Amino acid sequence: MAARWIETITGSLDDKKRWRAYKARVRQLPPSYRTAVEGVERYLMYTGPADGEHLVQMVDDLADLFERAAADGTPVRSIVGEDPVEFVETFKSNYGLSSFLRKEQRRLNDAMERAEKEGKQP
Repeated sequence: MAARWIETITGSLDDKKRWRAYKARVRQLPPSYRTAVEGVERYLMYTGPADGEHLVQMVDDLADLFERAAADGTPVRSIVGEDPVEFVETFKSNYGLSSFLRKEQRRLNDAMERAEKEGKQP
């Protein structure tokens, strides 16, 4: 019972355990891969899903991708391509989740459409 009350305030304890495990995996990557993953992670923190459960799933998959690439000797640039932002946006789109930023962009567009309609009314 106390665990549920604590999780209500602090968030899922399972997600926190998964996050710590993910961070430990990232620390084990070779330096260039670790730097790339940390960069993607930082970008996801600002533009990724608003809830922790989906974010943890995304970074788990990200760690999988970079661990396999490191094991195969695939260069970082071969993974992310020439446009890292496009890579992350495509990566995020595979999860079918809208980010906080995307939600706010949609709200802004909706507000402009409403304003335009209100301006046309007599």
